[in-house]
Amino acid sequence: MPIDYSIIIPAYNEEDYLQATLTALQEAMQELDYSGEIIVVDNNSSDRTAVIAAARGANVVFEAINQISRARNTGARSAQGRYLVFVDADTHVPLALLQQALANLESGKIIGGGACVAGDIPLHFSLQLLLKFWNFISIHTRNAAGSFIYCRRDAFETVGGFSVAVYASEEIWLSRTMKKLGRKRKQTFCIIKQPPVITSMRKMQWYSPLRIYLYVLLLAVFPFMVRIKSLCTLWYRRPS
Repeated sequence: MPIDYSIIIPAYNEEDYLQATLTALQEAMQELDYSGEIIVVDNNSSDRTAVIAAARGANVVFEAINQISRARNTGARSAQGRYLVFVDADTHVPLALLQQALANLESGKIIGGGACVAGDIPLHFSLQLLLKFWNFISIHTRNAAGSFIYCRRDAFETVGGFSVAVYASEEIWLSRTMKKLGRKRKQTFCIIKQPPVITSMRKMQWYSPLRIYLYVLLLAVFPFMVRIKSLCTLWYRRPS
């Protein structure tokens, strides 16, 4: 049977979160009329990430270089679907969100998009404001959050996939190139408002609100930081 869509999950040492993500996805996929597959990209993990993915029936591929954009691209190269959905390993995708994303792509009017983001735990008031601000920016600038991105495969290949020149914010770069291509094709890049994707707020637990705000400010002032891995500690370094 032809594969309609491929869900691609980049995963580096995600044994604590991956099983719940896969379970929720598989339950949602069973309710859809489309045929789909799940690809987990083991991004050189040192834990049981690959074992858990294989046990849950996912197609496991390997990417040796620990970089989120490379892992996403490696998964896309292995995908069989005409539609691609990129999901983080610590993220819950509601059935209605997956249905809406695929319906958007099936319409032919939408080239791709993302979703508003909700957290999996209560947040400090200041961090709630930051999340609401991001959702506002995402909707009005039509930039996708990395936890959930959907697109047409042919469009993804045309723009060259995710930029490997950056170690973070690769979803913003993809959003920009997709919007540009969409204008040529008369297709829209669409952010789905409801339901939101539910993603882990573990970074909000690891770091203080002040540190997170300072990091966001630094990125705004020095956007070149995303090109240097050692400066992207929020994405690549975890507290013990």
